[in-house]
Amino acid sequence: MPSNEQRRAAAKRKLERQLEHRADRAKKRKQMTIAGSVLGLVVVVGAVAVVFALTRGSDEPDATAASTSAASSTSGDTLIADGRAESLPETVNCSYPAAAQPAAKANTPPRTDGVPTSDEALSYSMETTQGNIGLTLNNPQSPCTVNSFVSLANQGYFDGTTCHRLTTGAGLQVLQCGDPAGTGMGGPGYQFADEFPADQYAEGDPAASEPISYPRGTIAMANAGPGTNGSQFFLVYGDSTLPPAYTAFGTIDETGLQTLDKVAAAGAEGGAADGTPALPVDITSMVSDL
Repeated sequence: MPSNEQRRAAAKRKLERQLEHRADRAKKRKQMTIAGSVLGLVVVVGAVAVVFALTRGSDEPDATAASTSAASSTSGDTLIADGRAESLPETVNCSYPAAAQPAAKANTPPRTDGVPTSDEALSYSMETTQGNIGLTLNNPQSPCTVNSFVSLANQGYFDGTTCHRLTTGAGLQVLQCGDPAGTGMGGPGYQFADEFPADQYAEGDPAASEPISYPRGTIAMANAGPGTNGSQFFLVYGDSTLPPAYTAFGTIDETGLQTLDKVAAAGAEGGAADGTPALPVDITSMVSDL
């Protein structure tokens, strides 16, 4: 029978192992997050790796295909599901300064003070010429992004606009929308800061450039570099790999994924891996389900 001293020593070793495991898990969760990247950012992963920059800037953005290890994809999926490490206060203040380019379509910028971060369901139906796409917005995760998106949607900003870009590569499978100009250069005339997961990193943290997985069903903001979010967003129809610099702010319902699958199956014009969808996708309306 072990002595009290032996039992205490065994208990101490067990506690030390548990603390080590917890520290490892916390480190991995911090290192893998989800959203946006600098225009033209290239990340080397293993023997091959190129990163798509989902940017406003032209309808033929500087971009290269993405590829990462299964380990990165798994960690990214977990991180997205876990969300923020710490909850935000009940309300936050947001800033929407003027962008360099004027608004592609008239709109009123969203409110800036006392933006709620509650988990009240915010659902929108995006009716398109190829079928409905149901969106559930994640307010506690990215409240300033959701605040802007809801403001634009309620003003009819997205109505009558075209989803101008489809990518079908193994590392990036998204449909990009939200530009009234239909060129990849249009925006609302204002811009705003990145949120989850980019705001989870300290400045200079090397983990901020490590690619993660944006799983199928994610909604995220397109951008032209840090702090340049506007109105363009992308809908992920197949697990995609990007640096954590694109703000994730919601999910797509099953009907919406079926619509996206149909568009993806037709591919981009001319058989390209990145370009205008061969099946034109126009947003006819964006309305709240509540």
